[in-house]
This record gives sequence, structure tokens and C-alpha cells, in this order.
Amino acid sequence: MKKFMLILLAFIMALSHGALSYTYAAEEDHTVHQSELVKAKVLEVEYLEVDPDNPIFKESMMVKIEILQGEHKGQTFDVVHHITGTYGYDIYVEPGDKILATIEMSDEGNLEAYISEHLRSPYIYIVIGIFVALILIIGRMKGLKTVITLMLTILLVIKGLLPGLLAGYNPILLTILIAFVITLVTILAVSGINKKSFAAIIGILGGVFVAGLIAYLVGTEIKLTGLSSDEAVMLMYIPQGIAFDFRGLLFAGIIISAIGAIMDVGVSVASAMEEVRNVDPNISTKALIMSGMNVGKDAMGTMANTLILAYTGSSIPMLLLFTAYGEDFTKIINLDMIATEIIGALAGSIGLVLCIPLTAVAMGMLNEKGD
Repeated sequence: MKKFMLILLAFIMALSHGALSYTYAAEEDHTVHQSELVKAKVLEVEYLEVDPDNPIFKESMMVKIEILQGEHKGQTFDVVHHITGTYGYDIYVEPGDKILATIEMSDEGNLEAYISEHLRSPYIYIVIGIFVALILIIGRMKGLKTVITLMLTILLVIKGLLPGLLAGYNPILLTILIAFVITLVTILAVSGINKKSFAAIIGILGGVFVAGLIAYLVGTEIKLTGLSSDEAVMLMYIPQGIAFDFRGLLFAGIIISAIGAIMDVGVSVASAMEEVRNVDPNISTKALIMSGMNVGKDAMGTMANTLILAYTGSSIPMLLLFTAYGEDFTKIINLDMIATEIIGALAGSIGLVLCIPLTAVAMGMLNEKGD
């Protein structure tokens, strides 16, 4: 669930990225007061001779595109598109490809179009549709509640967390508040207002708090900067000119990353204990807590692996580089970027492990008081 939310957020933000291209000629003259991002189709691609005196461009091509929407629907543009050899950013196109194009007015008063990105959203929407449909078919009413809480979670991140961070609010306090609201909304909406929900909430919030505290204390002690990624460095140059607390952003990210797995474990333990109590209403509090602990132990291994593998998976290219160049292990583990990933994964895993006894004890005590 957490990964799906991050993918959706990444897709929304990716639409604003541009590419290195410009208009060679426009067939008609219209007035455009601001840039417009539209869908387009590649009609023709003709490779041009590369200027040997310009080492920046590896390839150049004349691309004829047809606008598929907006004020300029049906209009065609001839666009000179350059390839620099930077494979992560270059956009290779072929006839028939669907793309995103940016249309704007040049200083000379001519329409210009830029190839901004491949059009990937239709396929993403299809996968999202399959995901939602399976949740509704299998989960029925609970599936519907899951979809609603997922939408609320995304809304909280987009409309609450991100604007709050850009406004300069304390990233750790803001993230804890958002995590608290997400946990309450998700658990109460899916499981209802009952002992199981309250026990899960206690365990989840306790685990998340511990994960954030460990990340903060250890990260401060070993002097993590929060600037180990290119995106974090780029935040130093955004037009808003905000003086971010990058270390705070790092710890906030660790909290958000951990909450999904911790929530899974907390709900699993509380639900299992409720089922045990329903089957044997006379079970003692101690035996009920031990049942919850046993369930938690089974979930602990797989969920801890989930967190570790999630962090490792995002770092595979970097780890391959270190392996290829035979870097010393002592140097690798002390690098800021590596230490950041390790602390994030371990702090989240510690919070996950502690969530198990917290949830089990809370569920046992709540059931005992209800007797």
C-alpha cells in the first residue's frame, strides 16, 4: 500500500519535468499567454547530422508531432530534439509514440513546442484500475473502506505534508502529526471503533514513535546530513528559497517509510488476538497476550525483511558501483548515503518489532478491562 502511494505521488510530480528540445518551425501562428502541457503523437522522425564542434549533443533529430488535445489540437510542429547521452534523462522517440509536449510563445512571437516526456499515464491508470478493482472484488465493503482511506492518505500527503514542509514547518513534528492522523483514519475506517482498533493504534503509534526517536538520536550522533540524495541537494535551489532542515526531512522520511509496515504488523496482531478471544472467550489475559506475541513473531521476520529489502532495492545501483570498484567495507558503511539507508531500515525495523509487544499487551489489557 505504501509503495503504491509513493508511485502515484511520483507520477503526479513527474508531469512537471521538461526535456532538451525546441521548435524548428510552426505551421500556424496563434497567441499563447503561458506554457501548456498537452498530449501529442510522433508522426515522423528524421535523424540530423551532428555538429562535430558541439560535443554536448550525441544525436539530433527532426521530429514531427501532432497535438492531440487543447487549443492547438490537430496542429503539427517540427521539433529539433537532441540526445545528450544521459540515458536517465534522454527521451528517445519513434513514429507512433505518444508523448507530452509543452507549447509556449517565444520572445520573437512564434509558437514553440518541446518534447517533455513519454506519455505513460494511460498504462499507469490501467494498473491503478486493476489494483482498485481487485481490492473491491476481494475486500467488498472493507475493500471500499481501504480505497477511501488510501485516497485520504494520499490527500493528506499532497495537501498537508508537502505544503507544510514547503511552508517551513518543523518536518519531524508535522510528519508525526500526519502519521497520527493517517493511523487513526485508516484503522478506525477499516476495522471500526472497537478494542482491536484501539490496541492496534497504540502499538502502531508506539512503534512509529520509537522508530523516529532512534533515527533522530542516532542520526544526530553520527552526523547524518540529510543531503545524501540528489533530490535533497536540489531543494537548496528551489525558487521559494526555503531554508530546509534537511536532517529533519531525513527523519521525517524514515517515519513515513516505516509506518506502512508497522501498521500491517499492528493490525495483524490485534486481529489475530480478537479471533482467538472469539473462539475461546474464557482464555486468560496472559494466554491471549502470548497468542498475540506468537502471531507477531511470525509476521516479524517477513515484515522486517520487507523494510530491509525496500531500502536495499532503492540502493542497488549504488551498491553495484561500490562492488564493481572494490571499495573497502569500512569506507562504504561510513559514507553518509549508506549510513542513512542503514539507520532508516534498522530504525523502522526496531519500531516494527516493538509494535508487536505493545499491541499484544494493549489488546490483552483492553480485553481484561472489558470483562
